[in-house]
Parts: sequence; structure tokens; C-alpha cells
Amino acid sequence: MITGKNYIGNQLSAIGNKTYTTFNPKLNIENEHTFFEASEEEIEKAVSLASEAFEIFRKVSGAKKAEFLNAIADEILALDDLLIETYRSETGLPEGRAKGERGRTIGQLRTFADLVAEGSWVEASIDTADLDRSPIPKQDIRKMLVPLGPVVVFGASNFPLAYSTAGGDTAAAFAAGCPVIVKSHPMHAGTGELISAAIIKAAIKTGMPNGVFSNLNSSGIEVGVQLVEHPAVKAVGFTGSIRGGRALFDLASKRPEPIPVFAEMGSINPVVLLPEATITKGVDLAKTYAKSITVGAGQFCTNPGLLIGIKGEALTNFITVLSEEIVKIEPSCMLHPNIIGNFERNKTNALQQNGLSVTAELDSDIAVNYARQTVTTVEGKTFLENTTLHQEVFGPFSMVVQCKDVEQLETIINTLEGQLTGTIIAEKEEALQYNTVIDALQNRVGRIIFNGVPTGVEVCPSMLHGGPYPASTDSRFTAVGIHSIKRWVRPFSYQSWPNNLLPNELKNENPLGISRLVDGKHTDSKI
Repeated sequence: MITGKNYIGNQLSAIGNKTYTTFNPKLNIENEHTFFEASEEEIEKAVSLASEAFEIFRKVSGAKKAEFLNAIADEILALDDLLIETYRSETGLPEGRAKGERGRTIGQLRTFADLVAEGSWVEASIDTADLDRSPIPKQDIRKMLVPLGPVVVFGASNFPLAYSTAGGDTAAAFAAGCPVIVKSHPMHAGTGELISAAIIKAAIKTGMPNGVFSNLNSSGIEVGVQLVEHPAVKAVGFTGSIRGGRALFDLASKRPEPIPVFAEMGSINPVVLLPEATITKGVDLAKTYAKSITVGAGQFCTNPGLLIGIKGEALTNFITVLSEEIVKIEPSCMLHPNIIGNFERNKTNALQQNGLSVTAELDSDIAVNYARQTVTTVEGKTFLENTTLHQEVFGPFSMVVQCKDVEQLETIINTLEGQLTGTIIAEKEEALQYNTVIDALQNRVGRIIFNGVPTGVEVCPSMLHGGPYPASTDSRFTAVGIHSIKRWVRPFSYQSWPNNLLPNELKNENPLGISRLVDGKHTDSKI
């Protein structure tokens, strides 16, 4: 059952007096359970416990952390239908999506468990001493990655599982050795509390320190602000809007001790349609992109919100087919009245801009909280002159920009803000002729796709889910895959330390059997 309380370490707490409920957008009614806003006392307790836990958790072995991560996965699976039903009641999303996202969450946890069990992720580097070197003796220097400290993770509105309470940020922070305080997203507080209970249960079963995890509820911004400003918090993870992510980034930067905020924010994910491919693939592409634009009611951070091509018959045909196909797709329920409200406001703002034409918009009756998918088109010159048209409309909305020539197309790419993804639609030989266009797109995105769609983010070591600002606050890091662990660690060196005082990762004997860089050569041998 859902308690409606806050999980502080291994305790349930409800000191705060202010309450709120979640909302079922499918039924257009409030859900029955009441949740308590976290109080200042609860915030302080959560951070204090996390700080105490860090002194123990930072030294927990990779094998024990793996046991903890796998136990979380097991406990989430044990929630079974209760989790799926709660998820659906707070999102309006179908059962298949709920189970798919649960599977992704489980997969992330187990992948990080495998990573820390093996252990080489710490990037151990050893340069042995040469005290006879002249004129300056060389000291013994050894380096590895160490955890930052307590991490605050903000739940994402559009992914209640995979990017929220036990999502990628939390899994990576645990793997790194950082306690986590989750600021639960108010739209899915019930889902968050079920997952929180699973994490706490796993922590107790595997002997993790009290305070390694806490969950705080809040319907507003106050709790999040206090967490980011707390001096004991050492890093922040966020998935959401540019406005929200930038506000957290600014707060963290103004602290006496600034801390990193790893925020994955807005993106319109430009798709470049090169001329020959538009001729040969146009009809099939239009059908594919109609589905990509509308999947999940367009509520993916990788939704293709901008399609760019060169004016001509082929692009006109593409627009026609895309417009015909997209209105055939059954509309979907959006996550919350606030989200569809923002969608309608942002769409209206875009449609009011001079030069923008609507080529498709569903005109049939739809249920409350369902979105009308929309396709628009605009001339390249107009798009360049009006940066309002460059902004994300979060939902099933996409704009086709018709460029007069390749030079204008390249100029448009160069004027775009940073993006999570960019896509090139091209014939293989054609791509060779447009290398400057491809180079320009690469400079603006974190991931470039060839003849595909950007929706869908594979969780694997080679995935980069991030990009130049404002796609993320630091384009050097990914929010997905095992390398996302690097957000929650820092490099640390030992100089001239006795072997018996070094961590196992750096000892001569290499007791963990990990791969290390020793005097410039990768090896898993002892020294």
C-alpha cells in the first residue's frame, strides 16, 4: 500500500502539515492517497543521515554495492502489479509502457551492479617511483576515482521509473558510493514511494548504512531549493525543463562551495533531410516520423521537433504525407493537466508567429488531457529571423523548415542551441557530399543518427545522452549507461603512500584483479 509519507533513511516520517495528491489524467480525477510535504526538519535529517552514511558507504566494496543494486532490482520486481497500477494511475500511460520502463530500470540497476562487481571502472592509474632519476627523483603516484558525497536526484515527470527514484541517476550514484536523497516528482509521488520502500528494504537486507537513501515529497520548489543549497549536498541530478534545470544550476553555482548540477534539459532534436534521400525515402520516412512525433504523446526528450530540408517537390511530398499520416494516429493522454496546459500554451505561441503554417492538426473530438498532434512548416529565412520558433514545444508537435539551399540549411544548423540528438537522412554516397552539414550538426548535438529516428535511448556503454547547453549543463557527460557514473566521482591521487595503507584498487598485489594503467601500460597483473 502507499503510505503517503516520506522515507528518511530507514524511517517513515510525516512531520510536515501541508499535503497534496497526485492526479489520474486518463480519468481526469485526483488519486485518493494524500502525500505530505517534507518539512525543514525532515530535509535536515535526510541530509544529516546521508552525510553520516557516506563515511561508511564510500568504502563499501564493489561486491557489496552490487549486492545492494541487485537487491533493489529484486524488490522492485516484487512490487509486481501494485507498481504497474500505481504508475498508470499517476501517468495515464498504458501497461506496456509501464512494464517496459520497469524493465529498463531493472536493467540499469543490474548493469551498474556488474560494473562495480568487476571494479575496473575506478580507472586506477599507477606510476611507480624512480628515486634514482636525475636531476629530480620520481615519486610513487597512484590515482583512482572516488565518490563525491551525498547526491540529490530530482524525479522526472515523463519517466516515473527510469529517470526517477531508482532511475539512472540514482543507480549510478549508488554504484559510485554516493548516498542519494530523491526529491520525488509530485506527479508520481505514489510510484516514488513504492520504489523508495523497495530501496530501503534492499538497503536493510544488504546491510547498507542508515541514510544511504531518503525520499522527500513536495508539490512545489521549496524542498528542492533547500536541498541544493544545503552545504552537505555535493552534487545534483535533474531531468526536466530548461527553466528548472537552469534554476538549479544557478542555485548550486551561487553556493559558498559551488557544486555540479548534471541536468538533462530541453531539446528539439533536429532532423536533416538531404535532397536525394527525400526523393527516394520520402514517403516511408513521413510514415515513420508521424509515429516518432506522436509516440508517448510526444513526451520524450528525444522527440523530433524540427525537420529541416531543401525546398522542392520531394520535400513538399514529404510534408503532405507526414501531415496525412499523423492525423490517422490515435491521440494519446498526456501525463498531467499542467503538462498539456504547457503544451497548448507553447503550441499557441508558436502558431502565432508570422510565417508559420499549420499543415496538419487533429480536428476530431478528443478526451480531456489528450493532445492534438500538429505539424507546421516555415520558410528558412523566417526561421532564422525568429528564435521563438527554435524553442521546444513539449508534446506531439513538429516543425518543417524549408530552406532555399544547402547554405541556408547549414546556417540554420549553426544557429541552433545545443541538442541531445541530431539526425541525418541521406543516401550513403550523398552523405559524402554534405560533410560540412554533418560537421555542423555534430557540433550542436550529443548523438547523431543516420537514417533513423531519435526517439528511443539504448542503455549501453556507447550511448551519449547529453549534449551542448541547453540540452545538458555539461556536454562531457552522459545521463545514460555505465559512464554516467563519472558524474558522481572525482579523480584523487596518492603520493608516496605505504602499500598497506592504499585502497585495494591501488595496492601492488592488485587483490581485486582489476585492469589498471601501470607505468603507461594497461594490465591486471600485480606489481
